[in-house]
Amino acid sequence: MEKNRIERLNELARKAKSGSLTSSELAERDKLRKEYIEAFRANLKATLDNTVIVDADGNRRSLRKDN
Repeated sequence: MEKNRIERLNELARKAKSGSLTSSELAERDKLRKEYIEAFRANLKATLDNTVIVDADGNRRSLRKDN
C-alpha cells in the first residue's frame, strides 16, 4: 500500500476522533481500511512463507504447510 494512502487513512482516523466524518469520507475510510488489511495480510503471509526454523540439531524446516 502506498505511503500517501496510509497517511490519508490516518488523517481520516484523526478526523473521526475529533469530529464527525461525512458519508463520502466514511466510505473512503472503509475502502482504505480494507485495502490496508489486505496488504498487511499479504505481507505477513510472505514473511511467514519465507521463515525457516532451525532446531537444536541444526535441521532447517520452513513454516509452510505440507499438503
